[in-house]
Amino acid sequence: MTTLCVIFGDQLSLDIATLSGADPATTVVCMAEVWDEATYVKHHKKKLAFLFSAMRHFADAVRAAGYTVVYTQLDDPDNTGSFRGEVHRALAHTGCDRIVLTHPGEYRVLVEVQSWATAFGVPVAIRDDTRFLCSLDAFDQWASGRKQLRMEYFYRDMRKQYNILMDGDAPVGGQWNYDAQNRKPLKSGVGVPPPWQTQPDATTQSVMAMVAERFPDHFGDLEPMYLAVTQTQAQAVLADFIAHRLPQFGDYQDAMVQGEPWLYHSHISFYLNCGLLTPLPCIMAAVDAYHRGEAPLNAVEGFVRQIMGWREYVRGIYWRMMPEYAQRNALDAKRPLPDFYWTGKTGMNCLANCVRETQRNAYAHHIQRLMVLGNFALLAGLDPKAVNEWFLIVYADAYEWVEMPNVTGMILFADGGLLASKPYAAGGSYIQKMSNYCQQCRYRVTEKTGPDACPFNYLYWDFLARNRDYLQGNPRVGMMYKTYDRMTDAKKAAIQSDATRFFKSLDLSD
Repeated sequence: MTTLCVIFGDQLSLDIATLSGADPATTVVCMAEVWDEATYVKHHKKKLAFLFSAMRHFADAVRAAGYTVVYTQLDDPDNTGSFRGEVHRALAHTGCDRIVLTHPGEYRVLVEVQSWATAFGVPVAIRDDTRFLCSLDAFDQWASGRKQLRMEYFYRDMRKQYNILMDGDAPVGGQWNYDAQNRKPLKSGVGVPPPWQTQPDATTQSVMAMVAERFPDHFGDLEPMYLAVTQTQAQAVLADFIAHRLPQFGDYQDAMVQGEPWLYHSHISFYLNCGLLTPLPCIMAAVDAYHRGEAPLNAVEGFVRQIMGWREYVRGIYWRMMPEYAQRNALDAKRPLPDFYWTGKTGMNCLANCVRETQRNAYAHHIQRLMVLGNFALLAGLDPKAVNEWFLIVYADAYEWVEMPNVTGMILFADGGLLASKPYAAGGSYIQKMSNYCQQCRYRVTEKTGPDACPFNYLYWDFLARNRDYLQGNPRVGMMYKTYDRMTDAKKAAIQSDATRFFKSLDLSD
């Protein structure tokens, strides 16, 4: 029996379950760059170039490990353009009589591969993705019977299971969560270390030329290209973070600074989500730095929480709730996505900066995504499907399993509170506190209403007023309704008038 091991572009790990126990003498590895995957949404050019280059480098590593690799490049004239077509071609070419693969990262791909046994007439084994720390069955067991699926409790159980930052049965330092110590704005004069970057090699340059030619109308800047495309390079990114940015990551992980898109973040989500890095070694590298006295607890715990807590949790939510989750729109939000999400042309400086940096880098850090780009989408009542598609398109670390729960649940509250206990809505004062964007903005963050007021200020109250029937029973929002009710009728009317005027101008600009 000869096995065709199918490996997708977000499974670039030599220890992927697909290859577990495989004999190179009786195994053929199938990888393909296909048009369907490159265009089911119009992915950022840099995202496409990064993944195609990483796939080609990984195929070389698989060959070096002794396997026969059938690899189809996007510009191969015989490329059928789909996973189904390329797997069918590989079966016919190699004579393999069974298929082995690892559970895909997106629901639509799982539906596709579940049809292969019938379509091809060969057995298909779909293995659990052991790169994650919590299996889907284990997450379902954790979630079963719970009234609320809160990340914090999942995170604590994961810490206990893996004995991470634990002192017996108690958390190191006496607290599970140091989020309150992760919210400092960047102090003036604090130097930000440059991110790890590399120059594109011949493979990456070839891919970039192909992407430029074949995807000219896709969003984003192709150059400069500085992302890691091999496991060795990705490990260097992690090491650089541990040495140079982790010590101050805890203090400044929520800070935003104009002209500083990278700050103290790790920049490893690109590599975790495509397989060049796996979570536990990343976690242990940070924990070891803490034990060596090279990084404070609030930084290390915050980093661990993002990977062991949030990342694993949103994957569990996605697979537990799909496909119904994709249709959720609890607040009945219907407004189209404004054009400035693509162009950055808006007088709101915070939004303009975050969009331009996203266009250039295929990256923005989590507070930019949540509290600027996402906050506006929430307050403006943007259609969840349009917002989900945008986030999936523009970020090089975005795959539906991680993007959708973050957008539908965390950003838009469109799942009705399954994931988040309250909407993450904020006025302009939050952005002023955590960034320097307001200093160069056409609007005045200190003004609450009127043509020069920061739109976040009146849109915040308009959002609460519009959604009162749904939200007023939420205990974490109730206090804000009490504040709103104490406002004069004239102030409420000004809020509604400003919001109406703003939305009209938004509609006219698109």
